[in-house]
Amino acid sequence: MQDHPHLNQKTSPEANDRKFSLDELCTLSDTTKRTVRYYMQIGLVDAPIGSTKAAHYLHQHLDQLLTIRKLSDAGVSLERIREVLSGDQPPLPPRRRQAGSVEVRSHLHIAEGVVLEISPEQAGLSPGQVRTLVRTVMKAYQDLQGKPK
Repeated sequence: MQDHPHLNQKTSPEANDRKFSLDELCTLSDTTKRTVRYYMQIGLVDAPIGSTKAAHYLHQHLDQLLTIRKLSDAGVSLERIREVLSGDQPPLPPRRRQAGSVEVRSHLHIAEGVVLEISPEQAGLSPGQVRTLVRTVMKAYQDLQGKPK
């Protein structure tokens, strides 16, 4: 994965008003013109402001391209990138297991013979949701056993 120091740069309000040519946009995002046009065609990047030679791009276009670049470099599919850019965050579908793949699961031992197995990615749970689930299951087990917390 290439290092892109401009991915995390903070910009001033004046910089957000700056207009970019297609060449500048491509240079800043380390993306080819062809790729930028393709992303526009499939709806990942907004169309330019204006048309023909007067067309220009704003900071939002650069942000979109940098986000796409960062996610793409991390191996995220264009379809998933579309969901991220649109604000939709459905749970990730389970990955198909392939030879040599690694799967991380947590095993919480509630009591002798009672183990809760969690695959947060497959369950679509955040770390906070996993902690809540674990506390709830432990409390429910204690309640069933008649033991105080």
